[in-house]
Amino acid sequence: MEAPQKNLALDLVRVTEAAALACARWLGKGDKIAADRAAVDAMRLCFNTLEIDGRVMIGEGAKDDAPMLFNGEKLGLGQGPKVDIAVDPLEGTNLLAYGRPNAISVVGVAPSGAMFDPGPSYYMQKLVVPSDAKDVVDIEAPTGHNLKLIARALNKDVDDLVVFVLDKPRHKKLISEIREAGARIQLHTDGDITGSLMAIDPRCEVDVMMGTGGTPEGVLSAIAIRIMGGEMFAKLDPQKQDEKNALADFGMDVRRVLTVKDLVKSDDLFFAATGISGGTFLKGVSYHGHGAETSSLVMRGKTGTIRYVEALHNWDSLMRFSAVDYD
Repeated sequence: MEAPQKNLALDLVRVTEAAALACARWLGKGDKIAADRAAVDAMRLCFNTLEIDGRVMIGEGAKDDAPMLFNGEKLGLGQGPKVDIAVDPLEGTNLLAYGRPNAISVVGVAPSGAMFDPGPSYYMQKLVVPSDAKDVVDIEAPTGHNLKLIARALNKDVDDLVVFVLDKPRHKKLISEIREAGARIQLHTDGDITGSLMAIDPRCEVDVMMGTGGTPEGVLSAIAIRIMGGEMFAKLDPQKQDEKNALADFGMDVRRVLTVKDLVKSDDLFFAATGISGGTFLKGVSYHGHGAETSSLVMRGKTGTIRYVEALHNWDSLMRFSAVDYD
């Protein structure tokens, strides 16, 4: 029998907690660049204490012109397992900047070479469902047809379903089709990683996530979806001609339907997310006089273990050894 191995996810939650604690001070202050920079700096500092030989495969900020943990950046002490890293130190910069719920800090790790390279793709169409519905849907089928099959698989009526959709002009037709089918909708201005997680988390009321969001966010979401046994069907969905041309030059087929096994080709996965601004998925950072409280989700693919971590952080103790400025 194989001996238990180190659970890297328990180190990763320290990384997402640090990013959340560092940037949550910017809640509602209108400065998304400063908030993102605080999260990035804290995440980088914490990553570089870990015994891994890591490379950022899915960085953040490229399409937003924001502070970045850039693609190809080396993280960790350079010793230990070689891993690909997907990060979003502040998923939902606008959500935090304008005091809205569901901003989170997210990290995923896979063995080196296991992650899909999004190349020049910024956007992909996604259909995310929990495990009970993963064998019945088709991303190329009509919206109403998929919703009927999902409802049947979940032992619900269609009008019981809740669909997460980003509130974007590109989704006008999709929203109309969902309403025509009779399902309910949660419209969110940002945060499609959160939407994917809500669709597969049995604690959440969301049953399915539909629509076009970020390709890097899709790869990062796929790590959690694969661990939790759900499914994401995806197709690259360029929104501008420049992106279409870049995908053609890169040799990427926009007709191909991708699944989580295409996006992360391993079960030896680790994932952590910490709430920043709170909301329907994870509670946000709550500050008090001498510290703060955080709420996180931590997963390990090899064992299928999912943990919900509520943590108390004491400034006096933390600041004795931490290089991160939490105050």
